[in-house]
Amino acid sequence: MKTLKVFINACRKLTFNKLIRLLRLFLGNPIFSILSFIATYKAYKISAQYFPQTNSTDGKGNAFRHALWCCLILMYCCKVSSPKKSIAWCKKLTSLHEEIFPNEPLQKQMDLHNNAIGIQLFEKLLPGVHRQFFETSFFVDSLIRETEKAVFISHVDEDPGDHLMYIQR
Repeated sequence: MKTLKVFINACRKLTFNKLIRLLRLFLGNPIFSILSFIATYKAYKISAQYFPQTNSTDGKGNAFRHALWCCLILMYCCKVSSPKKSIAWCKKLTSLHEEIFPNEPLQKQMDLHNNAIGIQLFEKLLPGVHRQFFETSFFVDSLIRETEKAVFISHVDEDPGDHLMYIQR
């Protein structure tokens, strides 16, 4: 129930132009949109389970959630389409999310970086597992390990490399 309230409150903050941009994206690919909503809900719930204190802040839980979000979007979309189309959709959706719900530059950098880490993890696992057989646990276990190695960043010019990053301890 709390997760649903978060989504509703986020939508209430949208301006008319932002809502139109979001609707245009969703109506352009309704199947991917529905699957992405499911992935968003599931990523939020799982991250709240593993990181109850930091999943909604700028801490390690948020880093985990963004990477998991991308993995789950890709997992669901790849079940109905090609990995190439799914990756393009995921990048488009997650980039639009950062535009529609703007953050400070460091927060935006963190979110986009952690999204990219999630996409990289999916791409790394893709050759070893048929896309129809991906399971959420494949990503959760890997991302828990990655979260333990996450790098704290305090300035936009710092580079976390291939690690998840967070900006709030």
